Amino acid sequence: MRAAPSGWAHISLGVMLMTMTNRADFVIIGAGIAGASAAYWLAPHGKVVILEREAHPGFHSTGRSAALYMASYGNAQVRALTLASRKFFDAPPQGFSEHLLLSPRGALMVAELGQEQMLEEHWAVLAHMKTGARRLTPMQACELSPALRQERIVDALIESDAADMDVNAIHQGYLRGMASRGGEVRVNSEVIDLVRHAEQWTITTKRNEIWQTPIVIDAAGAWADEIAQLAGANRVGLQPCRRSALLFQPEGFGDFSKWPMTYGASENWYFKPDAGQVLVSPANADPVPPQDVQPEELDIAIAIDRIESITRFKIRRPTHTWAGLRSFVEDHGLVGGFDEIQPGFFWIAAQGGYGIQTSPAMGEACAALVRGVPLPPAIADWGLTKEMLSASRLD
Repeated sequence: MRAAPSGWAHISLGVMLMTMTNRADFVIIGAGIAGASAAYWLAPHGKVVILEREAHPGFHSTGRSAALYMASYGNAQVRALTLASRKFFDAPPQGFSEHLLLSPRGALMVAELGQEQMLEEHWAVLAHMKTGARRLTPMQACELSPALRQERIVDALIESDAADMDVNAIHQGYLRGMASRGGEVRVNSEVIDLVRHAEQWTITTKRNEIWQTPIVIDAAGAWADEIAQLAGANRVGLQPCRRSALLFQPEGFGDFSKWPMTYGASENWYFKPDAGQVLVSPANADPVPPQDVQPEELDIAIAIDRIESITRFKIRRPTHTWAGLRSFVEDHGLVGGFDEIQPGFFWIAAQGGYGIQTSPAMGEACAALVRGVPLPPAIADWGLTKEMLSASRLD
């Protein structure tokens, strides 16, 4: 058999590499709530692919959230994004979900002796927002949340419009909507290399897949700074934090399913009904490296001690414990915008504990900014600007 010409192997290899290269208009790194919501809004405007390092989307933060929609939660930027998202949650597009995205819950803040000023400061925020929140006496607070020890409480307020969020329905609604428009999620696709050349990014995954795209969207959650470093972009100073929680079955309280989420004015504990049990957290935010975070025994012990001191609950044995990551930048706001030094590299990061309740507005806003168009009026009307979301505000 005649040998192939000397350049044949190089030609064949080049053809193989060309056939192995996949192309998309937008490649999103991370399939949690940040990446999924942006993908949902971008899918009508081009080919969207999400690269997810884990075996299923939302493994680290989204899938471990006991989320509550609470309009007063977070700083001014977060509150505006939350308020701008309410209309979507109340009336999602047809086919988005078969389930209600929000269900009534309410959020009850109680102050112990020495915490009165904290409650007053929160009340001032609520008064400015005109949410319909009400002040309560300690007796009224205990009528709403009967496990509380009335003798420990000196003041209280209730936000009646706070609501439980169906996290899975919201997350899956975004992914399903994206897929219906031709987008796709590639799981087990950890990104190991990012190179920009001739206005295109070449992305290599651990599965030896190669993707080319003009725009990379970094929605990698706690790993967003690591992805930026791969791309030669500026880090935004992201700090992942561990939040631990437990579930237990309370005894002696009858039907507690309608109790509000109840939390301390110092925000170092909360509890709420959850699927026939009570969810408890010490509301910790312990700095950790990006990781598959697990609950610490001390976190759980602290949670039990705090809850048993303010309530008549006796937590003999949790039925389940877990932890999740909440990632913040210095000002505790969300980040959405193009990187200052790397063209075509877009940030969606620092969702903290607000990512799900802000996801409709944040996803739509980021999709607009990626495409180079103004923020939609329904979002801008809440006072949000491109500059408020940009990472450049952190300089």
